[in-house]
Amino acid sequence: MTMQVAKNTVVTLDYNVTDPDGQLVDEGKEPLVYLHGGYDDIFPMIEEALQGKNVGESVVVKMQPNDAFGEYDAELIQIEPRKAFPKELEVGMQFEGVPESGDDDDILIYRVTEIAEDKVVLDGNHPLAGMALVFTCTVTGVRPAGAEEIAHGHVHDGDCGED
Repeated sequence: MTMQVAKNTVVTLDYNVTDPDGQLVDEGKEPLVYLHGGYDDIFPMIEEALQGKNVGESVVVKMQPNDAFGEYDAELIQIEPRKAFPKELEVGMQFEGVPESGDDDDILIYRVTEIAEDKVVLDGNHPLAGMALVFTCTVTGVRPAGAEEIAHGHVHDGDCGED
């Protein structure tokens, strides 16, 4: 008997993500495996669309920026002195940081977007912020989640590091 996508199942998807014009954003080389049921492992709109689906069924979910990675926030751009960074620095490198307006709980990943002589421009927005996205996926596997996975709220691949 085949299982349907439902709360506390581990779902495996083949997927890709495009922009509304069909330009590939993420070709989904690796299958996406997540714990279904409101654990924030995947965007809620996608989870909703997959509820009750069987292996082999596909869904296409069109998401506005607020449904995906949020609107682009110009306040998350920071300009820092070049001397604050390692000597080896390239555009695209990522650093953890706290936004100037945030507290220590608001750690973001900042991407280096520009390097000038004595300044570095950092962007704390997700690279896909501000973009509408089309998520296309096919369910390739559904299994019951283990008690430990449910307790931790995510799929276990053996090296979770939580007790």
